[in-house]
Order: sequence, then C-alpha cells, then structure tokens
Amino acid sequence: MRWGLRDNHVHMMVAVRPTIAVASLLEKLKGKSSYMIRREFWDYVKTMLCGNHFWSPSYCVMSYGGASLDVVKKYIESQHAPPNERSLRASLAANKRKAQLPLARPAHE
Repeated sequence: MRWGLRDNHVHMMVAVRPTIAVASLLEKLKGKSSYMIRREFWDYVKTMLCGNHFWSPSYCVMSYGGASLDVVKKYIESQHAPPNERSLRASLAANKRKAQLPLARPAHE
C-alpha cells in the first residue's frame, strides 16, 4: 500500500483481490482510521469534524491504466509536498479558462 496526505484528503494505492467490493474496503479503511485517529489525536481533530463525521461519505476510485506502478507511486508520495510555483500558475490558469467557458446548452430533439 502507498499513501499520500493532503490537507483534506488522502491518496492511496491498494491492491485487492477482485472479489473484494470497493465500497466495503473503503468503509473498513475509513472506519478503522477514524477510530484510530480520534483515539490518538482527539483534542486536535475534534474542532475539524463536520458534525460528528471524520471522513466524507464520498470517495473516488481510479484504475491506473497503462501507467507504470512506479509513476503511480511517485505521484501518490508527492502529495505531501506543496505545489511548486509553475504547477500552481498552470492550475490557476486552467481554472480561469474553465470559468470563462460558456455553459453547455441542452440539445433539442
């Protein structure tokens, strides 16, 4: 397993048997990690909870497709590092372009 932390989410690479349901795996990972983090760091995390919830009920799962495992591992492990100025500028520019796009109109039958 590989993992990388950001301020409000976690990136993980996990290998599981195809018989394991993704939703079930994530429920167990979130439940156990919430229990352990609350037990060890309650005074710190209690002000960050949304109601009584530690994790969001949502999740995103992706397959890594044709990328090599080393590429995926490096990406995940790099998530703890703040973005460099070049990537920050590129991200801001992309968000600005996206905000300027016209809204899609529904197709007429």
